[in-house]
Order: sequence, then C-alpha cells, then structure tokens
Amino acid sequence: MHYFSIESSSPMLRISTEKKKGRTVLSVEGRLSGPRVATLEQCWREMRGSSPDEKFQVNLCGVTFIDGAGKILLKGMYSEGAQLLAEGCLNQAIVNEITAEQKAGGGEKRGKGPSFFFYVAFFSLVFGAKPGFAQNAARPAALNLTLEQSVALALKQNTTAQIAVLTAAEAEQDKNISRSNLIPNASLQVSDAARRQNIETGFGQKIPGIQEHSGPFQVFNAGVAVATPIFDLTLWRRYQAAKELAGAQKSTSESTREQVILLVVSQYIGSLRAEANVTASKSRVELAQALYDQAADLQKEGVGTGIDTLRANVELQNEKQALIQAENDRDSSLYILSRLLNLDPRQKVELADSLSFFDTPQPEMDPSIDAALATRAEWKSIEQQVKAAQREKQASQAERLPSLRFDGNWAYQGLSSTTGIPVYTYQLGVNMPLFTGGRIHSEIVKADLQLRTLEEQKADLRNSIALDVKTALLNLESARSEVQVANLGVQLAKEEVDQARDRFKAGVANNIEVIQAQDALARANDNQIIALYRFNQARADYARGIGQMEKVYAK
Repeated sequence: MHYFSIESSSPMLRISTEKKKGRTVLSVEGRLSGPRVATLEQCWREMRGSSPDEKFQVNLCGVTFIDGAGKILLKGMYSEGAQLLAEGCLNQAIVNEITAEQKAGGGEKRGKGPSFFFYVAFFSLVFGAKPGFAQNAARPAALNLTLEQSVALALKQNTTAQIAVLTAAEAEQDKNISRSNLIPNASLQVSDAARRQNIETGFGQKIPGIQEHSGPFQVFNAGVAVATPIFDLTLWRRYQAAKELAGAQKSTSESTREQVILLVVSQYIGSLRAEANVTASKSRVELAQALYDQAADLQKEGVGTGIDTLRANVELQNEKQALIQAENDRDSSLYILSRLLNLDPRQKVELADSLSFFDTPQPEMDPSIDAALATRAEWKSIEQQVKAAQREKQASQAERLPSLRFDGNWAYQGLSSTTGIPVYTYQLGVNMPLFTGGRIHSEIVKADLQLRTLEEQKADLRNSIALDVKTALLNLESARSEVQVANLGVQLAKEEVDQARDRFKAGVANNIEVIQAQDALARANDNQIIALYRFNQARADYARGIGQMEKVYAK
C-alpha cells in the first residue's frame, strides 16, 4: 500500500492506494479542499499515467468535507472512468449528483481525457456568461449578503437541506402508518347483487321434487365492518420502533442542516479571504505604481539609474498579474457560494461582511466534548437508531406470544332495499404460532446483528466527535496566535517599506531594498489574511464540533 499526505492548518489529507480484486483502490481521508485538491489531482494523474488501462475505485468514506474545487476534480475523475464510493448524506449526495449528471448527459462514454478541457467546459457551462440568455432576461441587481443572511438563504433554498427535511417528513408518515395498525379500522360496505345458485351442488346429488337451482333473486346488503387488535405486542413494538426511527431521521435532518451551514460558512469565509486578497493586491499595485513613478522621476533627475526603473516596472507588472489572479479566485469563490445558496445563475453576489478577529476565551476540552455528545444531532440519531433496533428485536420476540383480535360487522340485508332486516357477525379470535419454520428465530438473530452493528457505529461516532472537537480547539488556539503574529508582521513590514523608500530617495541605496521590502510586505499581508481566515474557519469548525452551527450562525 502506498501513502501520500499534505500538511495544512486543517486535519491532514491522507491518500492511500492498494490493489483489490483486479483494481486499484484510491482511499482519501480528511478535508478535500483548497491546496489538498491539487495534491489529489497530482496523485490521480500519476496513477493514470503509469497505468492507463487500470480500473480505479475512489473511496471517499473518510472524507469529512468537499469544497467546490474538490467536487470538480471528482467529476473529472468519474468522467475518466473512476468509480466513486461515499458514506454520509452530503458525500453521497455529491456522488449521486455527479453520476446523475453523467447519465443525463446523453450516456456519453466515460474514458480518458485531459482534465484541462473538462474544467474549461465545466466553468463555461456553470459560471460562464451566456449572452443569449442575458438578452432575453434582465440581469437582477447585485445581492449584498451578510454571513447570517447567507445561512438563512441556504436553510431555505439549499437542495440538500430541503431533501433532508422531506426525508424526515416521510419517516413521520411511516410512524403514522405503523400506528394505524393498532387502532380500530372501520369500513362501509354497500352491495346490490343478483344471485342464481345450483342446489344440487350443495347436496352432491339431485333431490327429487326440488328444482336444481334457486333464483335468480336480488340481494341487498349495506353495513359497517370493524376490525381491531385487542392484544398484539408485536404491532406495538413495531410502532415503537417506527417512532424511534422517525426521531432518528429528524435528528439526521438536523445534522444535515448543520453540515449545510458549515459548508456555507466555510465558503463565505473563503470568499472573504479571496476578497481580502483582491484588496491587498490592489494596495500592492498602488504601492508598486508609486515606487515605479518614484524611480522614473529619480532617473529623469539624474539621480536614479535605468536598472532601478526597470526593476520597479517588473515588480509593478508582477503585482498587476497577481491582482488578475486574485480577482479570478474571488469570482470563482462567489460562484460556488451562489450555487450553495441555490440562487439564480444570473444573480450577482456581493459580500457585506469582512474578515475580522474576535478574541474569545479558549474553550476547555473535556466540557466541549461533553457538550458535543449532548447536542450533536448525529449522536442523537445513532442513539435513537439503537432504540429502534431494540424495539425491532422485541417485536420479533413477541411474535411467539398469542395475539387477541376482534372482528365484526353489522349490515342491513334483504331481497331489496325496502325488505331487509339487521344482520350481524361478531368474532373474537386468538392466534398463537406453533411452528414457523425458524422464521421468528432468524428475525431475532437478524435484529440482534443490526443492534451490534449500531453499537459499533456508536462507539466510532463517539471517537469521531471527540476528534472533531479536539482538532477544532487545537486549530482555534493556533490560529489565535497566528493572528497576533501576523498583525505584528504587517506593521513591521510597512515600516520596512517606508524606510527603504526614504533610503532610495536619499540615494543611500538602490531600489533593491525597496523591492525586497515590497515582497516582505506582500508576504506579511498574505500571512495576515490566511491567519484571519484560519481563525474564523476554526471558530466555525468548533461550532460544528459541539453541534452549535445553527445557534451561532443562524441567529
């Protein structure tokens, strides 16, 4: 087995490969976002290049988060023949969307192809301008969104969140269906029939002096039939199991809402980072332009040299190119945010908030883990699933017990609707299975196995929640220190630029010092933006870890 990994401020992305049943399995664990997407793509290209005819399977069961770039990469891998496996509501929804889009595209053949053209085509279709469409409909005004407004829109319009709500509603109706088996059922029956009967078939022989048939005659019947279980422990246990499953599905829906909020918050924060990069790039362009003008003026005065002016011009063009890339990254990030909010493709989105630092006390680990186990919807869901499995096992065991049932009907019956009399039938029955061919035993064993499986999943989820909380706390503490160091770095870098400009203007030094100070300021600005982004992302990860995303970000 081979391993690839990348270190980042978030948990490590781990990529491993192994051979299974004639195919290569590529297992991915961690967050598939940011620079980790490029790492996975590089690994994929190397594997495809070395074994072009090999069958590949991509296991995403260990992936905790997939951003827009990661989703695009997975689409490209799927189009090149990779099979995608996923667990969890969101990851499965992403894989299902990818496979559905491929099938809806006319059943085109999957195979090898350069990812460059795939990415160009994807962004052209999803994010590109559509002149014909714009001519037919006016472009709506730009939508200025705060983070809180974005979360509210996502909960209202995001497809994944709405599907989770509908699934929970279906489970609630399943509970109601199960409950209906426990309460009396009544039906109205009305019939008007003509009958002709063969009398001989009733006695098995011909009876002298009696006609071989009777009728035809009319029979009118109108009445009510009632049926209800009086004692049936199996039905009661199955209703209890359905009730627990409905609660589990509701908790799963809440967990999906939390995950959707995390996706939106992470994308919004990422867009703020991209916007901050644009602002910083514009500032650096203005500074580079001022330094170029200063160098050109000094050259005209005979104090400066041509190489100083040329060097300043090169730095100016580099900053302009960096600005173009920063604006492209910002627009791409906003497109993905718009997709998460399920907005009109023509709707332009603007951000009303900005990256900021809120110095808050560092939470303690043990109370945070306890709070997570008390509030995380996934934990509530698995506990309710365990209770449902216990009820199912009890229902199977109760099938060995006798059940008591009442059935009856009352009707108005006669040869016509005006010549009838009341008739009725009442029946109380007891049913007790004696031999079922091992069916009940097998149902009990099956229910017990399901219960043991859920207990294993519950233990694994406990460890996963604890890991989420501990990792978020670690990142939060680290990011807080990074912000403080980055702020000091920006302040010192600005002073360095000012001193280098003064030295260059005085003729004490050439503008190499100025260029170096510019680069130091650019790095300091980048470090400050990254530190603020990591701090805000760590706050979101911590809120998700303790199950408070909706409480914190959807006020």
